Amino acid sequence: TTVLGNSLRRIFDHLGYKTVSINHLGDWGTQFGKMIVAYDKWGDREKIENGNSVRELVALYVKFHEEAEKDPSLEDEARAAFRRIELHEPHEWELFQWFKTLTLKDVARVYDLLGVTFDSYNGEAFYNDKMQPVIDELSAKGLLKDSEGAKVVDLSAYNMPPCLILKADGATLYATRDLAAAFYRKKTYDFYKCLYVVAYQQNLHFKQWFKVVELMGYDWYKDLEHVAFGMVSMEDGAMSTREGKVVFLEDVLNKTVEKARAILDEKSKGLDDKATVAEDIGVGAVVFSALYNNRIKDVVFSYDRVLSFEGETGPYVQYTHARCTSVLSRAEITKDVDYSALDNAEANAVVKAIAAFPDAVKDAAEKYEPCYISRAVMAVCQAYNKFYFEHRIIDAAEPQRNAMLLLTKATKQVIKTGLTLLGIAAPDKM
Repeated sequence: TTVLGNSLRRIFDHLGYKTVSINHLGDWGTQFGKMIVAYDKWGDREKIENGNSVRELVALYVKFHEEAEKDPSLEDEARAAFRRIELHEPHEWELFQWFKTLTLKDVARVYDLLGVTFDSYNGEAFYNDKMQPVIDELSAKGLLKDSEGAKVVDLSAYNMPPCLILKADGATLYATRDLAAAFYRKKTYDFYKCLYVVAYQQNLHFKQWFKVVELMGYDWYKDLEHVAFGMVSMEDGAMSTREGKVVFLEDVLNKTVEKARAILDEKSKGLDDKATVAEDIGVGAVVFSALYNNRIKDVVFSYDRVLSFEGETGPYVQYTHARCTSVLSRAEITKDVDYSALDNAEANAVVKAIAAFPDAVKDAAEKYEPCYISRAVMAVCQAYNKFYFEHRIIDAAEPQRNAMLLLTKATKQVIKTGLTLLGIAAPDKM
């Protein structure tokens, strides 16, 4: 979700749109009650603050669910604790804010590694005081119906289950908060498009509340877009935070950076600033692997696959960029150009691949699919490398060499632009 959203933001920025990136934090709900019960019973503040905070909190979350299997009354305690958060009771409210602060501090390291920034971190909690006007409007327009004590919007005419707005006990839900958030964003940003980069399991959820906005009479419902993506599972099944079956992105990034550093130490002994280049390569490998296929495709996570630098990978694209930089550093381009040097199948293939790139960017924007860009860049790299091996650029006479250098310069620019749109660095040396 992070690299996909980041790439889409970069693509629309590139095309001249004004973008706003929002990290919609899941910072509300009974899970926080569970965390407070777990912390009060088994937590160690010093251990959490001085260790890896998120992992310590996850361990408490896992322990809560293990213990709740044996003692279901813990679930009631968790609901009561969350209710006290809603009432801003001092103990629970302080812990709730502390959990958020620790989490954002930890994930900031990962966002920095990825080169990802956000304009807003307003999550679910931010919309708590913004839901009532939406509920009142739904009621005034006759859209709210009673259903066993709960309040729903009936969507049976559209072959969908009812959209639950208020539980029987008056509690709000995801849909209530998403509606409040949409109205806030429309009023604050007056968006042309509002993209929701969320896994496809939530397809029905988005269809339901998008339809509610339409039934309320707002024509901007058509500007709400759910950018769905496939799920990542482990080789032995689905991930589950409750069961502790998770892979931490920070671990994946660190492992790929370590592998990249080992390769550089072996093959590029004279390279300056290996640490930075290794980070560019390792992080780029992970991002490229995530954005090379259609976003809706499910992925089985494999360290071996992510850590592979062979074949159609980010490091291959980055290496081609570095190769272009190296070629251009070895000769100056003068005005004496003989383009007949490009009258061959290999050069024509490079030109054709470069010419296809602008349409790939346009397709990526229209379909919310960065893979159009990653595949277009890969095609440019493959064509250029074939050209590079078939033609001696630096040894050619100056007019012919200049033509080939100009082709190399264009190739380098397209690769760098493509990598930038994907959120990947383009090292000049590798």
